[in-house]
Amino acid sequence: MRDILLTVKRQRTEIVIFIVCFLVAFGLNLYSIVAFGTEWKELYTQLLWVLCLSVLFYGIVLFLRLLYWGIQKILHKK
Repeated sequence: MRDILLTVKRQRTEIVIFIVCFLVAFGLNLYSIVAFGTEWKELYTQLLWVLCLSVLFYGIVLFLRLLYWGIQKILHKK
């Protein structure tokens, strides 16, 4: 069995991807506050749901990246 090495570069990449997912979820929350005219306190009171949504986005991005990686491995198999 192969060992999985997590380099500092890989960790930074994953952190940046998660931060982008969090910012997208936060932006959606901000948009919903403006669009529906709700109170601005929801910006911080709904932070747990924003975190859950960002984890969901990260999972979707991870699935798509794994799918892309798998297709690349199949197409470049010798």
